Amino acid sequence: MTAQRGHGLAGLACVAAIAIAVVASFRYLAVDFGGLFEAEARGRMARFVVEFFPPDVSPAFLRQVGAASLQTLAVSLLGTLIPTIVGGVLALPAAGRFGAVPKWLARSLLNGLRSVPELVWAALMVLAAGLGPFAGTLALALHTTGVLGRLFAESLENASPLPETALRDLGAGAVARFVHGTLPLIAPQCLGYVLYRWEMNIRMATILGFVGAGGLGQLLYFHLSLFQQAQAATVLVAMTLLVLGDDALSGWARRSLSAQAH
Repeated sequence: MTAQRGHGLAGLACVAAIAIAVVASFRYLAVDFGGLFEAEARGRMARFVVEFFPPDVSPAFLRQVGAASLQTLAVSLLGTLIPTIVGGVLALPAAGRFGAVPKWLARSLLNGLRSVPELVWAALMVLAAGLGPFAGTLALALHTTGVLGRLFAESLENASPLPETALRDLGAGAVARFVHGTLPLIAPQCLGYVLYRWEMNIRMATILGFVGAGGLGQLLYFHLSLFQQAQAATVLVAMTLLVLGDDALSGWARRSLSAQAH
């Protein structure tokens, strides 16, 4: 009873601390929700939104948006595929499969890669490789390698060792034990991570365009800078369609993989 009471008091103290932190954050940031609903603020927001309609659907501009969409899609694909391979390789030592020192080195590298935001990587890559989609691809790949590598490593650590143990008892080698024992266990989860990061990278690829990394983001920044909201609206629609398409593809892939597993 004493232990349960202690756990209950600790839980209440944690909830109280979180509540105090939330209230303090609102007070510190001086958040004024009432200002959002004032007549003047509503009028300014309404006028700004109205300027985006109707979107520019002229054939020449649609061709330009289509080319930028393909560029953004290519950047997001390469910015996810490269980290899937490199992160998968680094996940093996990061999961402790080659000893303590390689584990520390791999985890330190992965932590360093993902601790630097994509925009900072993009700024560095623009300086190194110049303006364009190549810089955006490198920026996404560097950050996403850190993220996927850590997620893959955690999946390996949490995987059941029983299949590999059984294969070892049958005389299978280390590679065969991993490929036929552990890899099938973690493949669905890792695929989910990859698809989710690809969806995030589509959005991030558009943001990186604001620092000269090409694609829809650069097009959006250009037209917003010139207060050409009709053209910006078309770019936003293209961004939305890309994200929706990726979401539909991710859902289909997960359902197919789940059906095969059962």
